[in-house]
Amino acid sequence: MSSEEFEKLHEMFKSIHDELKLIPDRVVRCHGEEKKKLVRVFDERLGEAEEVLQGMDQELLGAPASFRNPMSTKIRLYRRDLAKLQRDLRSDTGLGFSSRPGDGRRSVYGSQNEHSTQLQAQRALLIQGTESLNNASQSIERSQRVAAETDQIGTDIIEELGEQREQLDRTRDRLVNTGENLSRSRKILRAMSRRLMTNKLLLGVIIIMELAILGAVVYLKFFRH
Repeated sequence: MSSEEFEKLHEMFKSIHDELKLIPDRVVRCHGEEKKKLVRVFDERLGEAEEVLQGMDQELLGAPASFRNPMSTKIRLYRRDLAKLQRDLRSDTGLGFSSRPGDGRRSVYGSQNEHSTQLQAQRALLIQGTESLNNASQSIERSQRVAAETDQIGTDIIEELGEQREQLDRTRDRLVNTGENLSRSRKILRAMSRRLMTNKLLLGVIIIMELAILGAVVYLKFFRH
């Protein structure tokens, strides 16, 4: 949407609208061919106004909702005002819908205005529904991204816990091995202690035997005579 283009169309419509509002009063004061000419001018300017409104509708299609909704309402009011100007002109001229060809043309314009108003309302509802669907889709996408991120975080945590479990298992295995090594060391120390005691006993027995032999030798050598 081009806001500059929309403003240009808006100003163009207001200019045409101001001109249209003056024509019914002028028609009342005129007669004959001059009145017919004013009616034709009114029809032409009315068609131009409707074309400008359609252009404004097209410019609003890509506009943000905050700007499009109030302007769509204003365009509907403009169309109602144009329809009212048509009714006022028919009332002032005293012409029915089918008394003259020009009246048939104005009837067509009235139907076009009403149809355009309905289409604009339907288009606004469709755009609002599309925006709601887009917002819902974006919300679902955000939820899916959050769920995917949460799933990835959970996967990372599980992997980290698995690694920590492996480390704990390895530490436990090392502790078990250390305990087994300590048990073997205690057994070795007890065996060495027993051997030491045995060696001390053997050494004591040997010393006693040597003292006994020495005593026997002294006795035999010095005291036997």
